[in-house]
Amino acid sequence: MRTFKPISYARLLEQIEIVRSGLRWSTTLDRAGISRILHQVNKLRSEVLTYARVEKIKARKSERQIKEHHAAEERRQALLDRSFVFEGVFGDNPKLLETVETVEKAARTDLPILIEGESGTGKELLAKVIHANSTRSQKAFISVNCGAITSTLLESELFGHVKGAFTGSIKDRKGLFEAADGGTIFLDEVGELPLESQVKLLRALQSGEIQRVGSDDPIQVDTRIVAATNRDLYEMSMNRQFREDLYYRISTITVTIPPLRERKDEIPLLIDYFSGEAADQLKQSEVKLTPRLYNFLHDYAYRGNIRELRNIIYRVACLSDGVADIIHLPEHIRPDPADRATSQKVNPSGNGRTLESVRKKAVDAAEKEFIEEKLRLVNGNVTMLARQLDMNRSYLQTLLKKRGIRAKNYKQQKRPATPVAK
Repeated sequence: MRTFKPISYARLLEQIEIVRSGLRWSTTLDRAGISRILHQVNKLRSEVLTYARVEKIKARKSERQIKEHHAAEERRQALLDRSFVFEGVFGDNPKLLETVETVEKAARTDLPILIEGESGTGKELLAKVIHANSTRSQKAFISVNCGAITSTLLESELFGHVKGAFTGSIKDRKGLFEAADGGTIFLDEVGELPLESQVKLLRALQSGEIQRVGSDDPIQVDTRIVAATNRDLYEMSMNRQFREDLYYRISTITVTIPPLRERKDEIPLLIDYFSGEAADQLKQSEVKLTPRLYNFLHDYAYRGNIRELRNIIYRVACLSDGVADIIHLPEHIRPDPADRATSQKVNPSGNGRTLESVRKKAVDAAEKEFIEEKLRLVNGNVTMLARQLDMNRSYLQTLLKKRGIRAKNYKQQKRPATPVAK
């Protein structure tokens, strides 16, 4: 099977050097030699034309990307120009912009909103954005971590209780739904709710009424529901792990926050934002990052998303003396020291390739290919090859050693004579 080599500048140089070497080392040119060189030139011409087409496609793609980037910038600026309230920063990622634009429209209504996304992507921040841009912004925003409350206490936490309802209830207590009356209640990690608790929550959402534990008197509440999950609630509802009627009750509007690894343009903004935030909280000047730490943070995968980036910035700001480096990262994510040394040696400026290095590599490869081809023709006979190339034999031996070529590997094995049957 023939291996396909991608067309590149270095490969074109290599092909040119093969043709040049063929001319340089040939003392005479017969018709066969001329045909071979013409074949190489035609092949090179074909590759140049293909390379030109590839470069044209790349140029068009680059132009399209620039236009898309400008369009995304305009969309982002349009949001801010409309007095859209957003605590923090956000970038030009099209998926995120689509989510934020949906949130802007949905925030003006009282429709329930479900926010999906991996842990640490900023689901609670987006819930606060919904509240801040709604008509309820002057009322309370109450956040509930559904995964952190046991099923026995959940009803009391959400709906409250009356004095004497259970052991330890020495007075009446409002629940979180009452506390959020007129405002927004954020049900974080709603997928962690046990099924029996889902039934009670559904009843409250359907009727707009709650009952404190130990009381028969209904209480009317006007609370806007925003829920969030890092699980696939639709799939869970199909598998009867989450109530289907509750899923449709809380997901009138569903938005998804893309993970940070898909929003690389946002990382520099978040680094600056969290650096300033950490400086204020730690009461010190903003931490400076070395170039290699900054590059690491830009390329890191962030399994914990924005939350992990924030924790890293706070950590390096605390542990460094004003200038943070790789050593200040958590140990389990630090790059291997050997990798760092190799990276600094080979690629100190972020770009180890130069025109000269590409040209030298192409010349070396072309010269090696030419010598190997000639060795095959002379059955690995170095003396004969030196004579054909009009070259000193000792110099040719040096050249073979330099290119890692062993002449004996090109000698054809003689087949043993086949005995004649009598």
